[in-house]
Amino acid sequence: MNDLKKQKKLEKKNRLTFKKCAKIKREDNYTMRCVDRYTFPSFLNAIVSRYSKRICYTVFKEEDTTTLTYKQLSLKVKAVACYLNSKGIVKGDKIVIYGESSPNWMIFYLALTTLGAIAVPILPGFSATEAKNAFIHSDIKGVCCQKAQFVLVKDYIVENNLMLFRLEDLFAIPQDEFNKLSTAKEFEEAPGIDCTNCKGKANLPKTEVEEDDIASIIYTSGTTGTSKGVVLTHKNILRNADWCTNHFVKIKPGYKVLSILPMSHVYEFTIGQILTLMCGCEIHFLGKPPAVSILLPALKSVRPEIMLSVPLLMEKVYKSAVVPVLRDNKRIAKLIKNPIFASFIYKTIGRKLKITFGGRLKFFGIGGAALEPEVETFLYRAKFPYALGYGLTETSPLIAGCGPKNHKPGALGGLVEDVDLRLLDKNEEGVGEIAVKGPSVMNGYYKNDELNKEAFTQDGYFRTGDLGSLTKKNKLVIRGRCKTMILGPAGENIYPESIEYLINTQEFVQESLVVPENGTLLALVKLDIEMMAKNMAISIEDANEEAKKYVTQLKARLNKELSTQNRIDSVRLQEEPFDRTATQKIKRFLYPKKNAQKHSEDEKKD
Repeated sequence: MNDLKKQKKLEKKNRLTFKKCAKIKREDNYTMRCVDRYTFPSFLNAIVSRYSKRICYTVFKEEDTTTLTYKQLSLKVKAVACYLNSKGIVKGDKIVIYGESSPNWMIFYLALTTLGAIAVPILPGFSATEAKNAFIHSDIKGVCCQKAQFVLVKDYIVENNLMLFRLEDLFAIPQDEFNKLSTAKEFEEAPGIDCTNCKGKANLPKTEVEEDDIASIIYTSGTTGTSKGVVLTHKNILRNADWCTNHFVKIKPGYKVLSILPMSHVYEFTIGQILTLMCGCEIHFLGKPPAVSILLPALKSVRPEIMLSVPLLMEKVYKSAVVPVLRDNKRIAKLIKNPIFASFIYKTIGRKLKITFGGRLKFFGIGGAALEPEVETFLYRAKFPYALGYGLTETSPLIAGCGPKNHKPGALGGLVEDVDLRLLDKNEEGVGEIAVKGPSVMNGYYKNDELNKEAFTQDGYFRTGDLGSLTKKNKLVIRGRCKTMILGPAGENIYPESIEYLINTQEFVQESLVVPENGTLLALVKLDIEMMAKNMAISIEDANEEAKKYVTQLKARLNKELSTQNRIDSVRLQEEPFDRTATQKIKRFLYPKKNAQKHSEDEKKD
C-alpha cells in the first residue's frame, strides 16, 4: 500500500501540467501550453504524464472495436523505437509511412521521431509512380505500408534492399520473406517480427532530439503539378498545434474526435491528431473508407464533439439534404422570405443537421480548400458549429482561422499569433500575394535549391501562391490562387473561383471549373444527373440529353449576373468526375490540357 501511495505521489509530481508549461521561460518568448519542449519525445512524455489511463484511440468496428490508452500508446512507441534502433535506424534516417490513417500510423511516426529519425508520409492515394519518385528523392531506408500500397511498390523495395514493415500490425517482414511475396493477400499473411513486442525498451539510446531537427518530409500531390518534399521540423508542427489548443474552442479531456482524413496530410496530422492528443481527446477511426453507409452509423455511435473535414463533404450534405428543403418545399420557400420565419427555419435545420452528426458537435473544422459562400452562409445562419482554417503543408498548416463562435462569412478569421503576414504586390483593391514568416513555416523543399529561391522572398517570407486581403479588423480574406488568376484581354484580373461559386449555386450543378481557352473563358460543369432525372420525372438517358440543353441555357443565365470581364464564353458538360488531391481540391493544372485533348478527339469523331 505504501509503495502504491509513493507511486501516485511520484506520478503527480512528474505530471506536466498546463501551469508548469506556461511558466517555462524561452529566449524566443513563446508561451508554452501543452509541452515543455517542441520535440516529439517531449510531446509523448507530456500527454502520457497527464492522461496515462485515458483512451486515446478507438477503431470503430461493428463487431470488434479496439481501444488504446495513452500509456499503451507510449509503450508501443518505445517498443517500435527499440526495434528500429536494434536494426540500425539512427537520427536522420528516413522511412516512408504509406497507408490509411490508424493508431499504428501514429505509433510508427512517434517511434521514428523518438529516435530523431525522419518520417516520410505518403498519401494513401499516391500512384506507384508518385510513390517511387518520393522514395528515390528522399533516400529512404525502409517502407511501412499497408497491403494495398505494398503491391504498388514491392518491386522497388526488393530491388533496393529496403526494410519493410506491415502497417496493419506493425510487423517487420524479413527480406527473405518479402522477396517471395507478390499479392496483397500474401503480404497480409506473411510471417514477421512483432515490433511492438521488442524487449529492452529501457535501453533506448538517449538521442538528443532538438526542436529544429527534421520530423517529416511530406510529399504533396497538389493542384499545381509535380510533388515536392516539404521539410517540417519538430518545432514547426508542435508549435502550430500548441498555439491552436486554446484559441478556437475549449477542448476538454475525453472529448471524442471522429477522424476521416488521411494522417499523411498535415491538416489532419497537426490539427486532427497532435492538437487533440495534447488536450487528452479520444480519437475514433472508422476502420474503412468514409462512405455514407459507414459514416452515418459511426456518427450515431461515436457522437463526436470534434470533427475535421474538407469542404466537399459539407457541400454534398448541403446540396442533397438542405437545398431540396429550402427550394423545393413551396411552403418553406415562401416563409423563408420573411426574416422572422427565416431565422427559425435555419436554426431548426441546423439542429437537425447537428443531430445527424451525433448531437454533441462543438467544433466542425473545415479546411484544405475553399468553402462555397452559399454553404457557409447557410451554416452561419443555421448556428452550426463550423470553423474555418487556412494554411498549407509548408506552414504546418494553420496561418489563419476562426472558431465556431467568431465567424464573419467571407473572411477566414484572425492570424495565428506567431505568423508575420505580408501582402506582396498589392493592387488598388488591396489584394496581394500572401507571404508569411514564423515558427510554423517550413525550412524549405528537400534538395531543391532552385524552388526554394522562388518560394521565399529575399528577407525570408514564404510565398504561399494565394491571393488575399485584410479587413479593417485584420481578418484574412482569400481571393484565389496567383497561378489560377486569369489575365483578361484588357489586363484585368479575373478570379475563376468567384465565377465558380456562382455556377455552383445553380440548380443541378455539383461543381465547376473555369479555365482559359484561346483568350476566352470556358466553364466545365458537372451536373447531378440523378437529381435532374428525379425532379423532371424522366429516365437517366433522357436526363443526359436534357443536361446538354441545360448547360447551353446556363451560359446566358450566368452572364446576366457576371460583370463584363468575368463573362463566360462557353460552357461545356464535364461528364467524368474531376481529378482531385487528397483534400479534394480539383487538380486545376490538368484541365486546360485534358480539355484540349478531349475537344480534339471530339472534333475527329465529328
